Amino acid sequence: MKIIIFYASYGGGHLNAAKSIQECLKNTNSNLDVELIDCMKYVNITLEKITTTAYREMAKKLPWAWGRIYSDSQKGPLAHISSRSNKIMAIKLLKLLREKKPDIIISTHPFGSQMCSYLKRKGKIDSKIATIMTDFAPHDQWLIGNNYTDFFFVAHEKMKNYLISKNIPENKVFATGIPISSRFFSNFNKDEIFKNLGLDKNLKTILFFGGGEYGLGKNRTIEIFESLIRYIDNIQVVAIAGKNERMKKHFTEVVEKNKKDKYVKVLDFTNKVPELMHISELVITKPGGLTTSESLASNLPMIIINPIPGQEEENAEFLEKTGVAIWIKKHDNPKEIFENLFSNPQKLEEMKKNTNLLGKKHSAENICNIILKGYQ
Repeated sequence: MKIIIFYASYGGGHLNAAKSIQECLKNTNSNLDVELIDCMKYVNITLEKITTTAYREMAKKLPWAWGRIYSDSQKGPLAHISSRSNKIMAIKLLKLLREKKPDIIISTHPFGSQMCSYLKRKGKIDSKIATIMTDFAPHDQWLIGNNYTDFFFVAHEKMKNYLISKNIPENKVFATGIPISSRFFSNFNKDEIFKNLGLDKNLKTILFFGGGEYGLGKNRTIEIFESLIRYIDNIQVVAIAGKNERMKKHFTEVVEKNKKDKYVKVLDFTNKVPELMHISELVITKPGGLTTSESLASNLPMIIINPIPGQEEENAEFLEKTGVAIWIKKHDNPKEIFENLFSNPQKLEEMKKNTNLLGKKHSAENICNIILKGYQ
């Protein structure tokens, strides 16, 4: 059986979700031929470079502009332009699909779903099509061509109900959660993790994500970080700057200025996130779909910082309403929020319990099982 998984490089979540599904499918059946393809890069590499660069720059420097585009693409002229352009690009994608002849097409980005559903409507392909929505709030761009999509996988029941309200048959929609790597469910040895990372196993650990390469809201991130480490005495913080060297430099300067070297470890890019989440009590992060799913599956309450207007702000609103997160908004005093939370262990425990209602520990496995069963 041939399976193609389409993603697009607008943020890392779409690719990581695709990788998790690929990993799961190969573990399920070694005879499956599973291929990962950046659909935008394939149909037009120049356009892909322009649009992904524009996304990164807007997310970093003009987040309000990205929020406007996100909102306008839900309905109105921009939605129709997007739909028409994807029909044009679908013709080029057809060459690939005729060559590969996939039995199943899985998309973790709406562009892939739109192009393939258009080709299926025109009778050019007859593959089964599955769409994996990688945020905690719905957006109608995912639903274009839904009559020709066989499966929709969403983060939670409220999203499932939204799709059903859009006249998508209930038997097509599955609230499986967003797929994450199986590494998050490994039987880690906590003592070894503390030792290998040079951390104190007797202190509670907070994981602080600094926003990665986008560095969105740098000044606000540093302000929140400094408020946190000034407050701590019996808590240790692991601050991850990702690929953002300047953020790492600012983190280090703040730690040295406040003489908190004993309690704070600053890291750049790391592949130890599953291990770090395993030993942590709380995560402070932007609310991207994948990081959020990983945190929930690890039963970690969240403090949300610097969401990108659009899908991340919608994620933040949902997570705060469901009681798994606290959102530090633009005019909030982070010191007050930290003091209120850390002086109230019952609140943190309540948030942790709420993660059980949203965390989908076997999302990738369930998605793969449903797709393969539906193909039979």
